[in-house]
Amino acid sequence: MHSFPEHKRFAFTIFDDTDMSTLENTQPVYDLLGELGLRTTKSAWPLPRECGRDMGSSLADPAYLDFVRRLQKQGFEIGLHNVRSHPSPRAVTEQGIRVFQDRVGCNPTTFSNHDNNRENMYWGVLRLPTLPTQVAYRCATAFLRRNYWEGHVEGSPFFWGDICQQNIRYVRNFAFDEINLDKINPTMPYHEPSKPFVNLWFSSSNGGEVGAFCRILDEQNQDRLEEEGGVCIIYTHFAYGFFEDGKMNRRFETLIRRIAKKNGWFVPTGTLLDHLHRERNGCNGIDPNELTAMGHRWLLERLRSGTA
Repeated sequence: MHSFPEHKRFAFTIFDDTDMSTLENTQPVYDLLGELGLRTTKSAWPLPRECGRDMGSSLADPAYLDFVRRLQKQGFEIGLHNVRSHPSPRAVTEQGIRVFQDRVGCNPTTFSNHDNNRENMYWGVLRLPTLPTQVAYRCATAFLRRNYWEGHVEGSPFFWGDICQQNIRYVRNFAFDEINLDKINPTMPYHEPSKPFVNLWFSSSNGGEVGAFCRILDEQNQDRLEEEGGVCIIYTHFAYGFFEDGKMNRRFETLIRRIAKKNGWFVPTGTLLDHLHRERNGCNGIDPNELTAMGHRWLLERLRSGTA
């Protein structure tokens, strides 16, 4: 069992990938979280989009930057979701990290890989820990994008592994269809010696859009998380249906107001992971059986949903 501050029963937070995020579709969601006393993690792109399909604001937009800085002052964490919404060679990533440091005022504690950016760290098949799961993944994806992701590959123009290691403490990997991550990844955060450029990995609950988010956070799951004294870090995109046409999604608002009334520890992702790391007395190891089980479960969930 965990020992959360102030005798809190469980821990709950959200990591919001910044895809498609604008003031119009995202600020109202954070206004609601702030009103309820929830403090979560909002990722950001330091550099503006130059090409590609992924829209959304960056820290180059003065109004959006002001919004992000206000969130930070209120106690929200600002994470990194690559330095822009499309592939970035090393020099661009270096520039983006410097811009983040200058405009946010610190290093990004937490990071998540963005979709198909070539500089993603240990992405694609390399997320999986065993050869059988890697083979299954390659077959399921018809061998697409083989050796495409190169953020960890020394000598590649997209290599930035040393920069990641020097500046970022926690990197997200697997997302599961389970609210209580203790049931899947009890030794989170963890280090994989075979992936030396990532200091510590963390897992998340899969709430990528408003429908998935609400399924993970439904009333039964909330009550179970509380009863089990567990840990939840929901990954999502607040720009994906949470606030549309001037209205908050009713189901989301009902659920988020409900969990906010419980005796939970509501802190940003980095703060929660720091606490879990201290609970383990700084131990970074993970049992190979736990890692293998995580890889199997993640792949099976993705195959069932058709999103592998």
